[in-house]
Amino acid sequence: MTAMPHVLVVAGSDSSGGAGIVRDIETLAAFGVKASVAITAITVQTHHGVEHADPVAPERVAQQMRAALSSNPIAAIKIGMLATSATIFAVARVLGDHPGIPVVLDPVLVSTSGRALLDPDATEALPGLFSACTLVTPNLPELSVLVAMPGNTSDQARYLLAAGAEAVLVKGGHADGRQAIDILFRAGHEEQPFASPRLAAAIRGTGCMLASAISARLAHGDALPAAIAIAKAFVHRKLRET
Repeated sequence: MTAMPHVLVVAGSDSSGGAGIVRDIETLAAFGVKASVAITAITVQTHHGVEHADPVAPERVAQQMRAALSSNPIAAIKIGMLATSATIFAVARVLGDHPGIPVVLDPVLVSTSGRALLDPDATEALPGLFSACTLVTPNLPELSVLVAMPGNTSDQARYLLAAGAEAVLVKGGHADGRQAIDILFRAGHEEQPFASPRLAAAIRGTGCMLASAISARLAHGDALPAAIAIAKAFVHRKLRET
């Protein structure tokens, strides 16, 4: 019998279970994937907002990652909340020792309720991770913050590619229109849209869910576009059920 693949999740906790590592683990389980974890921050939050967040010491985050990587055959890594620039640097050092593993980075900047989950000075440090990432998955507001320069979505996404990202998936949930369109950007490739009907529904943690679903499919050996298509369909189904 073939062993279930493992995905290492590097992210913050969510005491309400609506986002963060709890949402990641349940998504991975839905795809038949085991989770290993490295917790970057302990948050106190309800479905209405984040009340408190305590970053975990950066070296302790790195130690958790190394322990998971030495204990299990990690087939993909999913990164969410990183909290501080020091944690970003610590995670980058560990990734540098494991260059063959696919990495999906969901650049968590603020919570759904609007509370910052990444220190302001850490936003400038985040692109330092891009060269280690197979995919970066910003939504439109996150893309604008990361690029910090005017331009259309295509120009901004390609700026992230130039900064080192192998691929960028710009999520269109914050846009208007009858369809929610995510667009995959890769150097040397045409833009590739992934569309689904826009639903009058909202649940917390959809960014975590999408990035974890993509990571799960990469762990199963899917090519990136196929992994994205399956993951987007999964999130759409969850929204429709809501």
